[in-house]
Amino acid sequence: MAKLREAESSELERLLEEHLEELDVPAVRQVMRNPFVTTRVTEILLAQSRLVGYYEIRRDLAGHPKTPRVNALRLVSTLYWRDLVQLAREIRTPPAVRRGAELQLVSRLAGLGAGEKRSIARLGGPGVIAQLRRDSDPKVIEALLENPRLTEGSLLPMVTSETTKAEVLAVVARDKRWGIRYPVRQALCKNPRTPAVTTLPLLPMLKKRDLAAVTKDRRLPAAVRKRAELLLGGNR
Repeated sequence: MAKLREAESSELERLLEEHLEELDVPAVRQVMRNPFVTTRVTEILLAQSRLVGYYEIRRDLAGHPKTPRVNALRLVSTLYWRDLVQLAREIRTPPAVRRGAELQLVSRLAGLGAGEKRSIARLGGPGVIAQLRRDSDPKVIEALLENPRLTEGSLLPMVTSETTKAEVLAVVARDKRWGIRYPVRQALCKNPRTPAVTTLPLLPMLKKRDLAAVTKDRRLPAAVRKRAELLLGGNR
């Protein structure tokens, strides 16, 4: 079995055929690390229900670029969320499989606990971000704001929405990375759901035209509009 990791394609296929009954999880994982794995090799393994019954083998096959897409996507649906996150982030994973892993994650989010959502929020891709930005738990949003794949374009719909909870908007305003961005500050100041105590410190950083818009927006708290008027008068 020591040859399984180093054998070239034709020899690897021959070894598999000859030793199928002897293969165990460590041996198959050695095969999957072999750079000469072919589609035929993955098909041989997929045909062995005894081997595919092991979680580790399904996980390795799901993410391998030589596994036929249909089979890989079928295996993806059997994986735990932590492995789905890793699969969706792995550059070597074929794009269709990465997308399948992300869709699986999105479909399972509603049934996960807050701690699990926070872990996913820190690492998830665009599909996960689009779903979790609607979450009402401020702790989940805090984790989402740490995600390096979060963009201003994907954050602003949440900040501008009047259905976003006040506590969530306050979390965004306090964030060191996102709270300093002008479009985010502007959106926070114009959202009537943003608590006045959060909005007031942001107003002095707005441009005149945006301050003027705040003074005219009757949806905003009177204290916010009054402060904007005073700042605008002082800047004239």
